[in-house]
Amino acid sequence: MLSLDQIRGLSRQTPSRIVLLVIDGLGGLPGPSGKSELETAKSPNLDGLAARGICGMVDPVGRGITPGSAPGHLGLFGYDPARHIVGRGILEALGIDFDVRAGDVAVRGNFCTVDENGIVTDRRAGRISTEENARLCEKLRSIRLDGADVLVEPVKEHRFVLVFRGEGLTGGVSDTDPQQAGLAPVPARPDTHRGQKVADLANGFVEKAAQELAGSRPANMVLLRGFSQHPELPTFQELYRLNPAAIASYPMYRGLSKLAGMKVLETGATIRDEIDTLKQHFAEHDYFFVHVKKTDSSGEDGDFDAKVSVLEELDALLPRVLELEPDVIVVSGDHSTPAVLKAHSWHPVPVVLYSKWCRPDGVKEFSERACMSGGLGRFPAMEIMPLAMANALKLAKFGA
Repeated sequence: MLSLDQIRGLSRQTPSRIVLLVIDGLGGLPGPSGKSELETAKSPNLDGLAARGICGMVDPVGRGITPGSAPGHLGLFGYDPARHIVGRGILEALGIDFDVRAGDVAVRGNFCTVDENGIVTDRRAGRISTEENARLCEKLRSIRLDGADVLVEPVKEHRFVLVFRGEGLTGGVSDTDPQQAGLAPVPARPDTHRGQKVADLANGFVEKAAQELAGSRPANMVLLRGFSQHPELPTFQELYRLNPAAIASYPMYRGLSKLAGMKVLETGATIRDEIDTLKQHFAEHDYFFVHVKKTDSSGEDGDFDAKVSVLEELDALLPRVLELEPDVIVVSGDHSTPAVLKAHSWHPVPVVLYSKWCRPDGVKEFSERACMSGGLGRFPAMEIMPLAMANALKLAKFGA
């Protein structure tokens, strides 16, 4: 595959428009019926798009690797997720328009539930309301630590942002989140000796947070993930000569879009709201990233039927996207989140690309099993952007 610098040299501006529709946690596994969520959902419009387009399966990071949300999206945006490491904390902070300063270390926090023995019983505290989150963050703002200022901001539902501000801080620290229920939170540890200060701050914060939250239910503890500082990332304008926009309701994805140089459009919380926003701004940009979240959260909750329902809701609204007649539309996901696993997984993700220049491959259904036989084959997710650019006639010839 060509490097980003080589893609930059081939990119050119044209009037054509690209829509990347990311169904978070799209891929699944068979449930009790023997069918996956995609195979179970009634999705005539996604199936029709597959019949007119060309399909395949993508690996977000690499075969056998279970991706987080940030690397999963970076791959879809054309960046090598193994090279461009972006921490979850900085994305959450940027997503809520927090004033991140040079030297700050940002951390994504989860309110969680622990039992009397300190064992995590729910990593998301029942997905508490955003209003309850804000009330609990007020408690955490009373925490004081030697060596740095402690800043706490609510994000959404069970998520909050923790920022350490001071001298000599670095983001190279491990998570306190054990990543599954039934285990105790783990101490933060530095990747190198330079991270010891932040690890000590994090462990001190967790200890004091447990004291502050002791009387709260269900959110009586915190988990910390993604210790990170502001990275340098080449933008879509620099790489692809695009005027890009992002439509996402969840802060983390808005933060990642900002890093990539996209204009983040204000939108509502529903899929319909997001498509309304796309229609309203369609004439203003030549690239749109549209993000659908609740497929992922339903999968993480182990709710097979809810994930099916979100897929069917999206499918019913898809004609409103197609009637805009984008020159290229790509539908895929950042990773798989099978409800039977209640977690992200390593399984490849279906993808369909449609343009007037694509070669239809005979696939008639948008599902895991059908897309395995598609004309695109199985390939790295970061090759989607060059394919979309080529089908939009936005890439010049390579070489003489």
